[in-house]
Amino acid sequence: MKAKNKATDHEKGLKAKRFSKKSILYAILIIYALINVYPILWMILNSFKSNTEFAESPFAFPAEWLIENYVTAWETARLDTYFLNSIIVSLVAVVVTVFAGALASYFLARFSFKLNKMMYAFFVFGMLIPIHATLVPMFLLMKNLGLLNTHTGLILPYIAFNLPITIFILVSFMKAFPKDIEESAIMDGCGVFRIFWSIILPMTKPALATVVILNFINNWNEFSFALVLINEEALKTLPLGLANFAGQYTTNYGAQMAGLTMAIIPTIAIYMLLEEHLVKGMTAGAVKG
Repeated sequence: MKAKNKATDHEKGLKAKRFSKKSILYAILIIYALINVYPILWMILNSFKSNTEFAESPFAFPAEWLIENYVTAWETARLDTYFLNSIIVSLVAVVVTVFAGALASYFLARFSFKLNKMMYAFFVFGMLIPIHATLVPMFLLMKNLGLLNTHTGLILPYIAFNLPITIFILVSFMKAFPKDIEESAIMDGCGVFRIFWSIILPMTKPALATVVILNFINNWNEFSFALVLINEEALKTLPLGLANFAGQYTTNYGAQMAGLTMAIIPTIAIYMLLEEHLVKGMTAGAVKG
């Protein structure tokens, strides 16, 4: 009986330790989440305030919810045009980058050839190149190609600068797949591209979701290339529009907050759409580990 009681007490002690560790972990995660969410909530709340109310009580709930701030931000800053341009440029660049990066990653991760390591190192080295160091050469290149003030002139640099991180993530993920998968597919008569499209890509969904989110955020928030390569108002992207809005209407804080709130909606929507694949990827990795 004493042995059983000791075993029971030991189990209770272990459960108490696990509970305390989980409680501490959850508390840390909750605090971290609040730290990240609070600025967004603060911005959203202040987007409904007048300038007077914003100055008097920037951390309180609005006494009167002013929807007019969103109308002002949308019409005055021409956010409809900037939104459309950003969506076109960002989505096209993401689709091309992810597909080209996935295809390149498949050959780098699953095939052995003479220049494999050199090519992989070449792509990874691209992560070290600062964007600002390439602005003047990129401007001259696009000018010579006649691509200034075009969507293509923005899409191409976005693809080039997002390919390194895309390939780096996907190659690391694809290398973990067992070779037996491809061998079985070859025995069933599948070709290289059929294996890539029907087997490798579906298995890479968690990593693809990650690179889609990263690429979209980078493209959506990109400012330097858009500032240098786009001068026409009809082709400007959202970051340029928000910068102009902030310069011309610095006293209308409510409208500024409204414009910024509308600007983050697409990134949140993309994350919510792909969140399931990210969670599955993390849980699968935890189980394998």
